Amino acid sequence: MPITRRTLAFVAGLALAFPVVSAAQSQPAPKLLVVIAVDQFSADLFAEYRGLFSGGLDRLTQGVVFPSGYQAHAASETCPGHSTILTGGHPARTGIVANTWADPGLSRPDKKVYCAEDTSVPDTASGSGKYAPSVTHLLIPTLGDLMKARAAATRVIAVAGKDRAAIMMAGKSADEVLWLASTGLTSYRGTALSQTAQAAGIAIASAINTPRAPLDLPIACAARAIAVPVGDAKQVGTGRLGRDAGNFRSFLATPEADGAVLAAGAALRAAHRLGEGGGTDLLILGLSATDYVGHTYGTGGSEMCLQLLSLDRDLGDFFARLDATGIDYVVALTADHGGHDIPERNRQNALPRTERIDSQFSLDTMGNDIAGELKLPAPLFLAEGSDLYLTRSLSPVQRDAAARAIVKRLTDHRQVAAAVTSAQLAAMPVPIGSPVDWTVEQRLRASFHPQRSGDILFALKPDVMPISAAEAAQPGRYVATHGSVWDYDRRVPMLFWRKGLAGFEQPNPVMTVDIMPTLAAVIGLPIDAATIDGRCLDLVSGPSTSCP
Repeated sequence: MPITRRTLAFVAGLALAFPVVSAAQSQPAPKLLVVIAVDQFSADLFAEYRGLFSGGLDRLTQGVVFPSGYQAHAASETCPGHSTILTGGHPARTGIVANTWADPGLSRPDKKVYCAEDTSVPDTASGSGKYAPSVTHLLIPTLGDLMKARAAATRVIAVAGKDRAAIMMAGKSADEVLWLASTGLTSYRGTALSQTAQAAGIAIASAINTPRAPLDLPIACAARAIAVPVGDAKQVGTGRLGRDAGNFRSFLATPEADGAVLAAGAALRAAHRLGEGGGTDLLILGLSATDYVGHTYGTGGSEMCLQLLSLDRDLGDFFARLDATGIDYVVALTADHGGHDIPERNRQNALPRTERIDSQFSLDTMGNDIAGELKLPAPLFLAEGSDLYLTRSLSPVQRDAAARAIVKRLTDHRQVAAAVTSAQLAAMPVPIGSPVDWTVEQRLRASFHPQRSGDILFALKPDVMPISAAEAAQPGRYVATHGSVWDYDRRVPMLFWRKGLAGFEQPNPVMTVDIMPTLAAVIGLPIDAATIDGRCLDLVSGPSTSCP
């Protein structure tokens, strides 16, 4: 039958007679939101191991699956990534532009700023163990902050393997914010731990101080146990994650670390009676072992296999404990960034072009050379990662000349993809639309904040590992890292689950900034779209919707 105006009018009438129903309105809000960030759990790892999962991760694959989520910005590091998950904002909005940035105006000798520190505390520095943990630098509220502003009785608890993971997802008004330490669990300076946190910390400290034998290799992991040399005296790929007593760093790079966070999270949920009150509570879990394993061994050997299969099992046990309470809960799981395997293994496995950063690539040398050529004071800039901060003593004319020379020198290097100035980025709008289509400059713009980012920012070319061969070969040094503008570091899974929720898969790209408005809609919390960068994702298959 041909489509006529009468037909169209009839269809329109049906649409009015049977309007789209919001599932958020028809279904009561859940009693508990459980938000889980698995550090360095890339979309590539999710795809590789998905068929091997049989526990908690397998359960989540039966829910709503977005296998191509994006930490869309360029700064694919831990702190910026965690800052996007429960704020709905890119780093350009959250202000968390990197794990560490520089501030040439700081009065302390250390001109660097750790993303989760309070630089105003006397006698502190940005180095590990020398800073005062703080949420000061996070510029916008988290979902937990908004939930507590709506209902003061709301409980928000965060536990993570790293302080920056817990802090960036918890926000400014959480009831407890905890992370792993060599002594078990810790929190902000001067914060007394609850009795439950103290007890959990004692158990974790006991585990750290107990040696662990190497793990048995399942068949799937044995097949991945192929030794890969990194330098002359170091190899990875066949490890079984055993460790000595008292080695906290080794503990972090084992499944035990995630198990400790999950156990502490379950105990704190029970102690605070999350999900048992009249409203909705929020439990935040930051699981960091995958990241430590990836840095220490790369992502392709037996070590990562053991880690992910253990994580799957431990998440299954955690969900089983939640199930036993009868609480109606929603789970959202994602990652703060992805990761790339070591070049040595990639070259063995059909990616011959991958390489490590040239050991002669020295920003300090480049800066001194340019300063000499232009007769400018040295050091010409302070470098922090891929951000360069020009010295403040330069005049405007000198700054322009230095910036032009630096950009040219960087872009002339065979391993550099792009270099831009802060003025160029400041003139660009924050990108919208599909993150797949963003240019390198747009990805950098999503990470750029004018008061915190460098005067010049650059990006390495694809498949260049920013750890030199000499550095990687040293005992105890990381062999792999992340932080690039490329999709192996940007793409992460986004998984949502609720009992009774009909599962479906949407392979098209979405972003981690979409998680906060999606969960807000599930609990009926209004969000001003102008204050965030994300959008609500409809979690209901069919004509009804979970979005307002």
